[in-house]
Amino acid sequence: MIKEKTLHMIGNAHIDPVWLWRWQEGFHEVLASFRSALDRMTEDDDFIFVSSSAAFYHWVERVNPTMFAEIQQRVSEGRWEIVGGWWIQPDCNIPSGESFVRQALYAQRYFQEKFGVTAKVGYNVDSFGHAGSLPQILKKSGLDYYVFMRPSPQEKGLPSRLFWWESADSSRVLTFRIPFSYNSNPRDIERDVERTAAELKSPYHEMMCFYGVGNHGGGPTIANIASIHALNKRADMPNLQFSSCNRYFAAVELQPHLPVVNDDLQHHASGCYAAHSGIKQWNRQAENLLISAEKFATIAMQTTQQPYPTEFDRAWKNVLFNQFHDILAGTSLESAYVDARDMHGEAMTIGSWALNDALQSLAWHINIPLDDTTLPIVVFNPHAWASTVNVEVELGKIPENTALIDNEGNAIAWQLVQSEATALGRRRLSFMATLPSLGYRVYHLVSRPDASPIDTPFTATDTTLDNGLIRLTFDPDTGYLTSLYDISAETEALNGDGAKPVVLKDESDTWGHNVFAFNDEIGAFKATRVELVTHGAVKAIVRVTSEYGNSQLVQDFTLYPDSNVVEVKGWINWQEQFKMLKLRFPTNLHLHKVTHEIPYGQIERFANGEEEAFQNWVDISGTARGSEKRYGVSILNDGKYSGDVMIRDIGLTIIRSPIYAHHIPKEPQPDEFYSFVDQGVQRFNYAIYPHTGSWEEARTVQRAAELNQRPIPLVATFHPNGALPQASSFATVDNDNVIISVVKQWEDGNDLIVRAYETTRTATTATIRLPQWDREFSADFSPCEIKTFRIPADGTKPVVEVNLLEWEV
Repeated sequence: MIKEKTLHMIGNAHIDPVWLWRWQEGFHEVLASFRSALDRMTEDDDFIFVSSSAAFYHWVERVNPTMFAEIQQRVSEGRWEIVGGWWIQPDCNIPSGESFVRQALYAQRYFQEKFGVTAKVGYNVDSFGHAGSLPQILKKSGLDYYVFMRPSPQEKGLPSRLFWWESADSSRVLTFRIPFSYNSNPRDIERDVERTAAELKSPYHEMMCFYGVGNHGGGPTIANIASIHALNKRADMPNLQFSSCNRYFAAVELQPHLPVVNDDLQHHASGCYAAHSGIKQWNRQAENLLISAEKFATIAMQTTQQPYPTEFDRAWKNVLFNQFHDILAGTSLESAYVDARDMHGEAMTIGSWALNDALQSLAWHINIPLDDTTLPIVVFNPHAWASTVNVEVELGKIPENTALIDNEGNAIAWQLVQSEATALGRRRLSFMATLPSLGYRVYHLVSRPDASPIDTPFTATDTTLDNGLIRLTFDPDTGYLTSLYDISAETEALNGDGAKPVVLKDESDTWGHNVFAFNDEIGAFKATRVELVTHGAVKAIVRVTSEYGNSQLVQDFTLYPDSNVVEVKGWINWQEQFKMLKLRFPTNLHLHKVTHEIPYGQIERFANGEEEAFQNWVDISGTARGSEKRYGVSILNDGKYSGDVMIRDIGLTIIRSPIYAHHIPKEPQPDEFYSFVDQGVQRFNYAIYPHTGSWEEARTVQRAAELNQRPIPLVATFHPNGALPQASSFATVDNDNVIISVVKQWEDGNDLIVRAYETTRTATTATIRLPQWDREFSADFSPCEIKTFRIPADGTKPVVEVNLLEWEV
C-alpha cells in the first residue's frame, strides 16, 4: 500500500543572493550551484532540477555563455524546470502591487525569450509572508500554482498542505506549503523523506519533498541522489520519483474537495517590516518615481514626440532585485545596504532623467505668452483624478505687490515658508493647486500694484490649529494631541492621547522571530517645546519637539484650507538600541472594522494588537462613540510598512533598532561590539485623515497616493508659439473606485499600455478617456480586479485587454 503513494523529489538549491553576504558572493554561488546541478544531470539520467529567479539566469548569461547554453539545452529536455516566474524571490508584503507585476513582466518575458518557456509555478519558498492579493497577480502573469514554506504550521493554521488560494477578485492558484524545509543535509536524506512521508494522509497520495543544500546555494549532492535511489528500494518507503513542481501539480490538480483559503498567509517574521527604514523608503520612492516617470514619458512621446526612454527596464530590475526578501526586509548585513542604496540611486537617477525630460518637453510646448511682469509655474499631477494639493517651489526674490493667479486669471492664496537654503535671495512659495486629472496647470506670479494679502483661514495658537473643518488641540506639556475634533461632523476622532510617540522594549532578533505583538511599553517621548511656527493663507503648522533618552523627535503638524487631512512631517535622531518607536492613535470608534492596504488591494484584519504588514494606509471605520454617526480614521504614510491595531488604537511603527543580521539562537555577548539598525537621523511623513462614512467613501486610497506621489512643479519661461493649452488632462476615469495605476509604452512596440484596478470591492463599469490619443473605452471590473489594456498606435484598431505580461489571452 505504501508504494501506491508518491513523493515527488524536488531537487533545488535555495540561493539567497544577499543575506549574510553581499551580492558579489551570491553571484558566484549562483554560478557554482548551477554548475553543480548540470554535473549531477550528466551523472544521473533520472535527476531533475528546479530553479527560480530570472536575475540568476541573467547573471550566468553575462559571464558564462557556455554554461548558459547548457542550461538552455537541459530546459528543452525537461530536466531543468524554471519556476517562480519573477525576477527574484522578493518579500511578498512590502513591494507595491505594480512591483509584483513587474517582477513577472520582466522575468516571464526573459524566460520566454531565452528558453522558449514561461514558468507556471509561483515559487517563494523563503519569503516571510504572502499578501492575500497575490493570487490575482500570479494568475494574470501565467502562474497557475504557488509554492511557499513560511509561515509554517505553528504560525498559520491551514486546512491542508494543498489548497486553493483565492484573492478578493476570486482568482485562484493551487498552492502547496512545503513541509519542514526546502533544504536537506548534504548526505543521506532518510530523515527528510521519512518525516515528509508521514504527511501523506488519505485522500492525498502525492506530495513534494524538497532536497538539496541551500541558503548559500549548493543544491543536490551526489550523496543526496544516491540516497534517493537506495530509499526507493525499501518496501517501507513510498514511491520516490525524481520530479518537478509542474509534474506534481499536474498529478494533483484534479483532486476533489480541496479547501479554499481566502486570506493572507502570515506571520513568520513580524518585526522585519519595520527593520531598516532606509531600504523601505528607497523602495517606496523608487516605485513611485518610476511609475510617474513612465506616465509622463508616455504622454510626452504622444504629445511632443519626445523619445521614450530606453532604460526603464534597467531601473526597474535594480528595484526588483533589492526587493529580495532578505534585503527589503532589512535582515541582511549592514554593508549590503550600501549596495542597495547605490542600486536604488541608479534606478532613481534613471527615473529622474526620464521624468525631467518629459516634463521639460511638455512645458516647452505650452503656450505661455511673453510677459516680463510674470513668472510662470507649471504644476503636473501624476494621478488620474483631479486633485487639490499643496505645492511648494523654491524661487528667487519675490517682489512686493505680487499676486498668484491660475491660467484663468483667478487669484490663488499663497504664502512664503522657510526655504531649504539658508541664504539671501531664495524664497519658498507655498500654495494650493487645483490640478486636472493626470495633467497640468500653469500658474503665474504677477506683479500687481493693487495686490493685497489674503487673509488666513486658520485660527491657530501654540496649542491649537483650526481650519473651520477640523480642530487640533495639543497638550503643552507632553506635545500629544488631546483632541482632533471634526467641526463639520460634530465628532471627536480621538479617545485619548494621539500621535503619542511610545517606546517599547524589543530584544528580538532582526526578524522579530517568535514575536507577534510588540507591546512592552517602557516610556514615551515628552515635549520640550510646542509652538506655532507657521500661520498664513495656505498652511498653519504646530511644531512639537520632544525627547526620550538621548533621542530627539520633531513633528510638524500641518493643516491646509478646506481639507480634513492633517499632514505630519517627522524628523528623528534615534539613539536607542533594542527598542521600537510607535506613534499611537486611539480612535473614538466602536462597531468598527480594521482595513489595511495590501498590494493592489486591501484586507480586513483582527484588531488584536498583532504587528501587521501594510502599504500606504490603515483605517478604522465604524461609528463614533456617543453620536453613533458613521465615521472613521485613516493613518497614511509614505515609507513605513507595519503597525498594529489594538481594539481601536492604531500604532504606526516608525523604527526598530535590533542588531544588524542577528538571527536566533545566536545570543549577543556583552563584551562584543555590535552595529544597530536605524541609528541617527531619518525623516518620514504621515497623515491623519478623519472622515465621515467609510474609507471607501472618503477616498482614502487617493489621499494616501497623493501623500506618496506629490505634484511636480516646474518654474517655466515664455513660449508664445506653444501648441499646448495652459491646463490639460491626459487621462480620466468616470468612477472614483477605479484608478489608473500605470500608463506606459508596450514592451513590444509603440502601442500604449494602461493598467487600472478597482479599489472598493464594488463591481463597476468604468469608462477611461484618453483625449490625447482620441480614445475612449469602457470595461467591467469585478471587485478588486486589475485590468490591463493595450491601445494600438493605429487608431483604427480596437483596444485589447491583455494580461499582466502584456500578452493577449
